Amino acid sequence: MNRLEDQPWLTAPATRAVVAALEAAGGPGCARFVGGCVRNALLGAPVADIDIATTLKPEETDRAIRAAGLKAVPTGIAHGTVTAVSERRPFEITTLRRDVSTDGRNATVAYTDDWAEDAARRDFRLNALYADGEGRVFDPTGQGVADAAAGRIVFVGDPETRIREDYLRILRFFRFFAWYGRGQPDTAAVEACSGLATGMARLSAERVSKELMTLIAAPDPRVSVAAMAASGVLGQILPEATVGPLFNAGVALNPDPVVRLMTLLPTEERLVRDVSSRLRFPNATRDRLAGAAIAAAGVRLTMSDAEVRAAVYRHGPRAIADALCRSWAGAPHEADSAHRLLDLAAGWRRPAMPVGGRELARLGVEPGPETGRLLKAFEDGWIADDFPLEGHADRLAALVNPPRA
Repeated sequence: MNRLEDQPWLTAPATRAVVAALEAAGGPGCARFVGGCVRNALLGAPVADIDIATTLKPEETDRAIRAAGLKAVPTGIAHGTVTAVSERRPFEITTLRRDVSTDGRNATVAYTDDWAEDAARRDFRLNALYADGEGRVFDPTGQGVADAAAGRIVFVGDPETRIREDYLRILRFFRFFAWYGRGQPDTAAVEACSGLATGMARLSAERVSKELMTLIAAPDPRVSVAAMAASGVLGQILPEATVGPLFNAGVALNPDPVVRLMTLLPTEERLVRDVSSRLRFPNATRDRLAGAAIAAAGVRLTMSDAEVRAAVYRHGPRAIADALCRSWAGAPHEADSAHRLLDLAAGWRRPAMPVGGRELARLGVEPGPETGRLLKAFEDGWIADDFPLEGHADRLAALVNPPRA
């Protein structure tokens, strides 16, 4: 039997307290760690969330946690989940379940005390792994441990059945392959995802965008994204995307998922705003996509220092840095130029306009449209001359009273 070794989270007092509370109510073996924490521990990857499966019913779990003096939060009690808080760390505890009915996103469940039944309703074999408080690993499908070691993402049982239970599993398949897969994706899984891709239309935009951004944030999502495109899955959620050399180079050059997304999309402001609205991206992501699209027309890797400063003044350092990164993906051999321009964009501080309406009033200009026109003309010239520090009064006066020929 496999065993989890050298896992500080497993032996931490906070973890021990939760397991002890559950076993005090349900006896030894009533609780096991499940899913990502077991998988990642076997792979030597970081463990973030600690999930626990138990034979205790939700109300029994709640009582057991409270009886031990820990905090119990009914985060999903209708579906069998109670969150225990031990030493300020959350532990999500879910009663063993089997599906009674599903509608492609939500399931009606019944509780069980059969670990194999609980494993049978999970998505992938490497996620259907359990470990007890001593670190002994249980593999009900018989292939989860081997899958994790080999980098195989394989559905539990029939792929189409698993997907029809929850169409989000299509995106989860490609996301898990991006993070944990090696070689090429499982053929049966890809075919099932392709054949049922239209079912993703019933998913919420927020869930789709979260899966997409987590997927492209993987260390190297290129094989997974290419498989998504070839299978038609990517076209269902992001028909504007083009998977090609620009994206492939962008992945190699930049770990930022927003920049990687930019290399999938055209530099058209309206288009990226439409995508952001449809997928309900956070405002910060929407603004970065739109800002880079607007700035892209004036950004190139052969820019002079003065041109970079002008671009940063007009569009801001974030938009220029993003547009430069996208341009760099189109010319990955131009690393020296890209680094120089990115450093300049990051280090230069945008100066304030040195003149305003007050200075124009002193020259006899009444407030109104003419004030705006003159200030815009001054600003354009000031930018074109690379933000000179002196001569502002003379420049403004020459605009108000241009010399006669």
